[in-house]
Amino acid sequence: MIRSEEVFYIGKVSKFRGIQGEVEILFTDDAFDRGDAEYLVLEMEGILVPFFWEEYRFKNDKTAIFQFEDIHDETAARRIVGASVYYPKAALPEDGEEGAELRSWQALTGFALYHADGTPIGTVQAVDDATANILLIIDRADGTQTYLPFHEDFLVEARLKERALFLNVPPGLLEIND
Repeated sequence: MIRSEEVFYIGKVSKFRGIQGEVEILFTDDAFDRGDAEYLVLEMEGILVPFFWEEYRFKNDKTAIFQFEDIHDETAARRIVGASVYYPKAALPEDGEEGAELRSWQALTGFALYHADGTPIGTVQAVDDATANILLIIDRADGTQTYLPFHEDFLVEARLKERALFLNVPPGLLEIND
């Protein structure tokens, strides 16, 4: 049985394609490019289920078309449309190994954020990279949401396999939205 702490969210099955059972997955994370898993995990009725693929191809930088084993018709493909897609943490390269770097700002979605001293800040709920100024939308432990303009100079340490960032945030910057 796959446990939620063994995987992390990377996207959603957005639609089916044709009558052969292919589906499109819209990625919010580049882990699929960096890791070596032979399967993706889909949440089906609250249960995490591995889906092995036969083949895939990228449609663009955020979408890929998958043909999964045992899904070879439109009816079966329709059943998984809308499913959340997760990636197994164990399939990611160790920090410092080849492929252990982030290739997009969107990949920060779901990362835990900490102050440099280890004090929790929150979790990245979304990343706005529409402009040159990267904006992290953060869910705080107290249930509030805040925005953090992100700059690489804030980064103290990145633990990609743990999906954690340690930041040296200038005083007052997190409270600017309060």
